[in-house]
Amino acid sequence: MRRLPPLTAIEAVVQVARLGSVKAAAQELALSAPALSRRVQALERFIGRPLFDRRHQAMSLNADGERLIAQIAPAIDMLADAVEALTSATDVQRLRLGVLPLFASQRLFPRLPELRTRHPELHLDIDTAGHGITRLGEGLDAAIVLARDVEPALYARRLDRNRILVIGSKAMVDGPDPITEPKQLRTVTALVHRDMPDTFTAWCLAAGVGEIEPLAVDHFDSGALMLEAAAQGLGVAFMHESHFEDAHDARLARLFDIRVESPYSYWFVCRPRALMQRPVKLFHEWLIGALEAPAG
Repeated sequence: MRRLPPLTAIEAVVQVARLGSVKAAAQELALSAPALSRRVQALERFIGRPLFDRRHQAMSLNADGERLIAQIAPAIDMLADAVEALTSATDVQRLRLGVLPLFASQRLFPRLPELRTRHPELHLDIDTAGHGITRLGEGLDAAIVLARDVEPALYARRLDRNRILVIGSKAMVDGPDPITEPKQLRTVTALVHRDMPDTFTAWCLAAGVGEIEPLAVDHFDSGALMLEAAAQGLGVAFMHESHFEDAHDARLARLFDIRVESPYSYWFVCRPRALMQRPVKLFHEWLIGALEAPAG
């Protein structure tokens, strides 16, 4: 049998590829940075060529590294599936799902009782850490992500189309100095989600108001916290219409009656072979049907 490199070295390379730095990967694997670097170097010596381009603290896969990760990812998936099958009860189907917290609280969890009734054997491990696409097969079976589009190598199903709203506090509409015209956005802070970085620019261009410079732009990785910041009067949030409507927060108000289509959508994504796994198949089929019906 042909000799294989240590699994720990492969695991180290996969984590660095996913997280982009030795420091972050070392924290994930509970190792020191030098120890993790040695594992990466061990695999590079085994193969006989470097797998990363190294720049200061960051590391990105080179062409050989990308080719290797693409080829070993299915094998890693199969190994994880085999371990899961042996360590889980035979009557439990488990799905490791990456999902953004706001989508989970507004649109997924209100429907989960129906999923449990239909498929009591299906259990979800919920992961809200982000970077769902890059972690498919490396801790996640499937993910619900917010993106413009998804790379063709993955299975992707668009879950919605949306509009961008400018969302502020009620006081911005009903207070003594209401914001009634887009040019007044120069006087406030714009709140923008890191997964939707172009919402502010897209809204301004589509609304025909040019390149307005807000007082500042604050970035969030949590939609729920963006809505809370807007409700507290800390700025105006550029978010989806569904985020506003599903919040049911009387403290919030929509600014301006301007309809701007969003370049971003929610997507269900997984690796193509993952659709052959029963937990992924059950959840995928249920999710598509559930989002076409109102939440119970």
